[in-house]
Amino acid sequence: MKRPAIARAMLAFATAFASSAGAAVAIAPDMQAAQAEIQIGLCAPGDRIVQALDLRPRGAPIEVWQFDDDALSLFGRGLRFRLRVEESGRAELTLKVANQDCARLDPALVPQGDGKCEYDVYGSSVTGTVSLTRRLAARSTRDLLGGRAALSDVLGPVQIGYLRDAVGLWPLPSGIRGLGPMRVQTYRTKVGRYDVDVSQLPGGEDFAEISRKVVLSDASAAMKDMEAYLSRSGIALCADQSSQARSKLRALLH
Repeated sequence: MKRPAIARAMLAFATAFASSAGAAVAIAPDMQAAQAEIQIGLCAPGDRIVQALDLRPRGAPIEVWQFDDDALSLFGRGLRFRLRVEESGRAELTLKVANQDCARLDPALVPQGDGKCEYDVYGSSVTGTVSLTRRLAARSTRDLLGGRAALSDVLGPVQIGYLRDAVGLWPLPSGIRGLGPMRVQTYRTKVGRYDVDVSQLPGGEDFAEISRKVVLSDASAAMKDMEAYLSRSGIALCADQSSQARSKLRALLH
């Protein structure tokens, strides 16, 4: 896939951070309304974050699994599989593919209602990410987590089509297994602007991330607002502001 739109977006966002406050940032017209999720990793104990930000739970905690092999070969190709298990036993299985050009996707590969393409913003990094989700019945969820079904057995036609036609990876490599479970609680800030996910891994490790969805043209200003909000609250930002996904996967392997 060609990715000129991603390159333009990354350049515009990097320029925003290098510019003085209030400076105009040029973003290509076809990117102005693109959806983006700005995300900041937080390096403080979960209970400290909840208290300092005066957070309110948004729903009950959920069980989340990731899927990869011991070498994290899927992640190395920009792929992540995430299973969110509901209390009923049903689940949402999502394929996420990084480094995609949202402006030039073939609509047939991401049908409306089955998926989306948005930009993930971490620090000065902007990456187009395709998300394709399939609902699983409780029995299929149990079979997958119990080892009676392989990941490839429960993927939907749209997910398989994207892996085959856009990624060039089908069938999936062997050795893929479920990693987890993580206990994930989503909170909402009192002002209703930000979501905070606090993930607890089986080994006791905690990961926390604050996020907000905006249009791409507002991303740099929204990121500065979020950083100012966290500074006033006294919450430490992680030194590494890349995605926490790799760190979670490595911790889940042990």
